Amino acid sequence: MNVKFINPFLDATLYVLKTMASIEPVPGKPYLKKDNLARGDVSGIIGFTGAVTGSMALSFSERCILNIVSNILGETMREINGEIEDAVGEITNMVSGVARKDLESLGLSISAAIPTVISGKNHSISHIVSAPSIIIPFETQEGPFVVDVSIKEK
Repeated sequence: MNVKFINPFLDATLYVLKTMASIEPVPGKPYLKKDNLARGDVSGIIGFTGAVTGSMALSFSERCILNIVSNILGETMREINGEIEDAVGEITNMVSGVARKDLESLGLSISAAIPTVISGKNHSISHIVSAPSIIIPFETQEGPFVVDVSIKEK
């Protein structure tokens, strides 16, 4: 996967979480994912078509997503439920939208599907292309999350 696809997702994640949840996650070093296991307790995944084909997932630890959604809604969230899953879908959609806008500035026209949310311990994420998946890890004061991107150029 071309490295030019990584920064738009990193930047979009930082922008969306800072703007929507007043959280400034600290990115770690990206690495190649070698399995289908999610790196969190709840994940949103969204597919792409157009100049590239692929998908992106956001996978949050329970404590992390509860804090993020609590900040967004202004009320304390205590468990992963339908409201948390809806928020994960919306955050996934927003990150995707900001990243796709950045990719369009590189001349790549990309459309996205509707996000799907999966929750539960040890769930898996299957990307829609058989291309390498790159993990961008992030840390917050309330725990980790990752952006998991797999994109194939046409």
